[in-house]
Amino acid sequence: MVLGRNCLRSLILLAGFGGAGWLPAAHAKDLAVIANKSNGLQAIALADLVKVCKGETRNWPDGRPVTFIMLDPQTPEMKLVVQKVYDAKADDVKGFIDTANHGRTNHPAVVIAKSDEEVVARVQSTPGAVGVVDVYSITGGVAVVKVAGKNPFEPGYLLHGN
Repeated sequence: MVLGRNCLRSLILLAGFGGAGWLPAAHAKDLAVIANKSNGLQAIALADLVKVCKGETRNWPDGRPVTFIMLDPQTPEMKLVVQKVYDAKADDVKGFIDTANHGRTNHPAVVIAKSDEEVVARVQSTPGAVGVVDVYSITGGVAVVKVAGKNPFEPGYLLHGN
């Protein structure tokens, strides 16, 4: 097998650095709770967030149905949410979602999106919606919600990845 000059150079560099051990490790993402701007939701207590995520809160005080939008709970990005909000395993979260959505075909309590961009777009376009996304996916079309009195990046913020 003949290696190209750049490929050979890369292999030598990797060997010199002890393999891939010098590469930066993947780190947990910093997440944020976002809301549809028409909700007027600026802050939420942890207990209330848990109820929203589990589909236990069906309507906001103004009567609008609540919809929680997130990535698949089995993805690495949702590890913090699964652990700190649901206090469960990813498989158990699927059960919460199925239970929450039972009988709510027209307006599901929990929606699973394929990407952070889809979460943002759905939250932005759905009155009553709340979601969880990587902080760097947030756009001006949604509102960032304080969780337990803290904003993302504040010390002690619930969904801070490390």
